[in-house]
Amino acid sequence: MDDDSRTTKRYLSGDYLSHNPTWDSEDAPWKAGLIREVLAAHGLRPHSIADVGCGAGAVLREMRRAFPEARLAGFDVSPDARRFWTEAPALKIEFSVGDFFTLARPGYDLALVLDVIEHLPNPFDFLERLRGFAAHYVFHFPLDLSAISVLRESPLLYSRRKVGHLHYYTKELALALLADCGYDIIEARYTGAAFTAPQRTWAARIAGPARHLAFALSKDWGVRLLGGETLMVLARPGTTP
Repeated sequence: MDDDSRTTKRYLSGDYLSHNPTWDSEDAPWKAGLIREVLAAHGLRPHSIADVGCGAGAVLREMRRAFPEARLAGFDVSPDARRFWTEAPALKIEFSVGDFFTLARPGYDLALVLDVIEHLPNPFDFLERLRGFAAHYVFHFPLDLSAISVLRESPLLYSRRKVGHLHYYTKELALALLADCGYDIIEARYTGAAFTAPQRTWAARIAGPARHLAFALSKDWGVRLLGGETLMVLARPGTTP
């Protein structure tokens, strides 16, 4: 079994579903709202949207409300995701199980890549291959890497065990990865996950006052110190690879 098959087996065997029975659908309205905000800020109204690694497809269901005429397509490698797609015909969303690069064709106005990069054995190869498929991209990165998470270590191991994170990012590391793979960053913004994400843990709630203080002094330094944030990035393919 090669490295890719070892690390993707959990999505094919039912292991991921057993640890994440809702596939984080609770976060979908929050994420979709953030996506709509960043698109509106730049005057973008896509007519075709691909969600790469769509999971339960809940973000696309939310996006349908904002883009009633758009072509929406979701792709995921896990057969378990199908159980969440029962509303797809009524909402005119196309869902597919399998490899995105085999199933999709270039030409989308927008590709969503939400909480995907940190799961991939080779994010560089994936991002370089993905670059030609859409005019714009929205990426969402959990910023797992912070001074406190390195000192404690258990949060990093927990995210590896429960949701399969193989790589950990700060804001600047995430942006450097995209730049190295040939993307031009249009905007990168913190999502406010430390205070507004639907599935905040009790530990995140307890840390709230300290984060408020640290973020008020310096958002970037506060996030690197205490974590708890995620990053949404609007990008486009670079003019030079």
